[in-house]
Amino acid sequence: MITFNYELDFSLQQEEQYEAWIESIIASEGFLTGEINYIFCTDEYLHDINVKYLDHDTLTDIISFDYTENQVVGGDIFISIERVRDNAADFEVAFDVELLRVMAHGVLHYCGYKDKGDEDEALMRQKEEEKMKMFHVEQ
Repeated sequence: MITFNYELDFSLQQEEQYEAWIESIIASEGFLTGEINYIFCTDEYLHDINVKYLDHDTLTDIISFDYTENQVVGGDIFISIERVRDNAADFEVAFDVELLRVMAHGVLHYCGYKDKGDEDEALMRQKEEEKMKMFHVEQ
């Protein structure tokens, strides 16, 4: 089950399409969907989590807490909407595109992908692009 929680004045339109997309990402990697919570928040909210739980005094776009067991993907994914907006501007992409990238990124971590070395980071970027192409919203 995938839930979307909002700690700021923001919400996804057509949550059902996002949920179906995330489930398809997980299935495409050979996993099952468990309990996944997306929490959309501010820089300040995410910074507090980063300091309190990870001892990192920096801003970030995403923090994920992985509760995956065996082949069942689960966890809490915190995403700073402010950081996503800033990164979209920096990377010269639409906000919606950057949001998809970050949302996929969290789930890909749960599927075993890392991003700490150059090789791992390149594979993560490739997987993000692949999974973003799987998203379809009916207009």
